[in-house]
Amino acid sequence: MAKEALRVPTAELDLQERILRLHWPLLLVLCGIAGIGVMTLYSVPQGHWSPYAAQHLIRFLVCLVGLAVVAVIPLRFWLSASYPIYFGVLVLLLLVPFIGEMNNGARRWIDLGGFQLQPSEMMKVAVVMALARYYHGLEFKKVSTILGMIPPLAMVGVPVGLVFIQPDLGTSLLIGFSGLLVILLAGISWRVVTVGIFTALAGIVVAIQTGLLKEYQIERVTAFLNPDHDPLGANFHPNQSKIAIGSGGVEGKGLLEGTQSQLGFLPEKHTDFIFTIYGEEFGLIGTTILLGLYILAFLLTARIAGAARSHFGRLMSLGIGLTFVSYVLVNTGMVMGLAPVVGVPLPLVSYGGTVMLAMMGGFGLVMCTWVNRHQDTLRTQGWRR
Repeated sequence: MAKEALRVPTAELDLQERILRLHWPLLLVLCGIAGIGVMTLYSVPQGHWSPYAAQHLIRFLVCLVGLAVVAVIPLRFWLSASYPIYFGVLVLLLLVPFIGEMNNGARRWIDLGGFQLQPSEMMKVAVVMALARYYHGLEFKKVSTILGMIPPLAMVGVPVGLVFIQPDLGTSLLIGFSGLLVILLAGISWRVVTVGIFTALAGIVVAIQTGLLKEYQIERVTAFLNPDHDPLGANFHPNQSKIAIGSGGVEGKGLLEGTQSQLGFLPEKHTDFIFTIYGEEFGLIGTTILLGLYILAFLLTARIAGAARSHFGRLMSLGIGLTFVSYVLVNTGMVMGLAPVVGVPLPLVSYGGTVMLAMMGGFGLVMCTWVNRHQDTLRTQGWRR
């Protein structure tokens, strides 16, 4: 009887039953990650709830409600809304150069009555939704054809270009990476993938030689490749970050006891370098717990994708899960000297409203896939596997 109850058509469930179908283990993991974020942001201003920790907690609770709302809406709605959402965010990206707010030499944010919206962060989820919608209605035999590849490559390439000129190299790379992962998951031929890799490498060389990359961006890559280069300049912050994480040892120095962080040796302590603060104060044990929660969140997301009967739900959930992982890998790699320094926040831990909104909205879509996991009527006539 229990299994039969689980297979009741989702359309026939009332609101209470949809809420009960939420994936509660994943919700608890997300709450655990956000809780670590609140604790670390409390430490950043030397033990004060303001200005970061309290605001971060409020944003998470509001977004948690938003996640539940997204999750209980029928998956068919998000299928039909994928293209409008994508083009809506694309319009916002087009408006950024004209109405965007300038901050630290870059124009990336739109002021919405006190809330600073960063459209590029929203695009990371929007591009995954649009690509999942596209491949949901495409015959598998057309996935690797030229005509089949032009629309998805355009969907990825246009926002990547718009974000790159803001300039925001890190976010543009993550948008491109998220999009290409969905294309790979859709089943594109590995011959096409190989050609694409060599083309991308050639494009990077051309970008460097033609001056498309800013001088500071090239300097960051140079600093990464040569850790001894300019120790008081380009490599100062990466080196201080590694010192801080290493000084945390196994158990850490304790909350509010981090010397590198509290004495001001690190930049952007509440955003890009927050993992360094946490690592110094809670050591190897603390960072292992946090990274373990991130891994668990991805594994649960992958399980949800595997349980989905709709092609749209599978691709979208896996794409969002891999986008989440790419955030973590780039941010932690950056602060540990395993990747060049780029402006990528640590999801649900770093301070930032748009990042929180985008990630929680994305996980709301993953939850929606779980609630509707037995629904296979989303298949269009064109898709055959």
